[in-house]
Amino acid sequence: MQTSGNKVAIVGAGAVGATLAYAGLMRGFARTVALYDINAAKVEAEVLDLAQGVQFMPQANVIGSDEVDICSGADVVVITAGAKQQPGQSRQDLAGATIGLMDRIIPSLLVVAPEAIYILVTNPVDVVTYAAIKKSGYPARRMFGSGTVLDSSRLRYRVAQECGVAIANVHAYIAGEHGDSEVALWSSASIGGLPLTEFRGPDGAVVMTSDKCEQIQREVKESAYKIIEGKGATNYAIGIAGARIVEAVLQDQNRVLPVSSLIDFPGVGEVCMSMPAVVGRGGVSHRFNVPLNGEEHAALEASARSIREVAERFSAG
Repeated sequence: MQTSGNKVAIVGAGAVGATLAYAGLMRGFARTVALYDINAAKVEAEVLDLAQGVQFMPQANVIGSDEVDICSGADVVVITAGAKQQPGQSRQDLAGATIGLMDRIIPSLLVVAPEAIYILVTNPVDVVTYAAIKKSGYPARRMFGSGTVLDSSRLRYRVAQECGVAIANVHAYIAGEHGDSEVALWSSASIGGLPLTEFRGPDGAVVMTSDKCEQIQREVKESAYKIIEGKGATNYAIGIAGARIVEAVLQDQNRVLPVSSLIDFPGVGEVCMSMPAVVGRGGVSHRFNVPLNGEEHAALEASARSIREVAERFSAG
C-alpha cells in the first residue's frame, strides 16, 4: 500500500497509541505520523523505535513531542490517552478520570488541528465521546469513538472459528455500548449471504445454536477483562482496529463500521453508542437501520439508557 500525503496525530504514547502507530505505519496510512504524550522520555523512545524500522515499511516520517504543537495541521487526531483500566474494573469506572483528562487536552488540540477528524480510542469510549462532543461543540460527525469495531471483530473471529469459515465471510455486528451492556445483532448476522442461524456444518447440523450464540457473546464481552488480567492491557487488536478506522477516513472508503457516534435513540434521547455507520473522509456520513428483533431492540434501549445515565453525570460544563 502506498502512503498517503496525510498527517495522523496520535495522542498518548502508551500501549494502545504506540501499537496503533505501528499498525498504521505498517499499512502505510499516512505520510506523517506524530505522537504526542506528556511523558517526554516515553514519546521520544517510541518515536525512535518506530522510526528506526521505517526502512521496512511504506515510507513515512515519524515525529513526536510532549508539546501539543506536534499535532499541528493533522488530518486525523486519534486520542488514546486515558486512565488505565485495572483488573476487575469496569469501563464505566474509568469515566470521571478520563473525561477530566479530555477536558484538559481537547481544547488545545482543537487550536492546532481545527479541521481534523477526531477519533477517540479510550475507555469508556461512549461516555467519553459524548462528553467530548458536548463540551467542545465540535461537529458530531467529525468526532466519534472507536465503539464496537473491536468487539465486532472479536465476534466474527469466534463465529468463524466455530463455523470453520474465513473471517471475511462472516458478517455480524456488536452494537450499543463498548462494554458490559453491548448487544450482538444475531438476527442480521450472516455467512456468505446465508442467515447465521441457518448455517450448517459438514454434518448437516446447525452450528450457531442459541446456546452457542450466548456462549460466544459472553466470551466477547469478557475478552478485555481476560486479556487485562493476563497481560495488563489490551493493545494489539485495538491498535489494528484503530488504524483501520483511520484508513477508512483518509482513503474516503465509505466503509461500514460500528463506531460510537451521537444519535438520538427513541425514548432515551441523545447518546453516543455504536451502530453500523458509513465512515469516510468527512467522518460519519450517515447511519442506517439494521433489522432488529424485539429482544435486540430492548437490549439496545437498555444499553443506551445505561450509557446516558453515566454520561449525564460528566457531560455538563
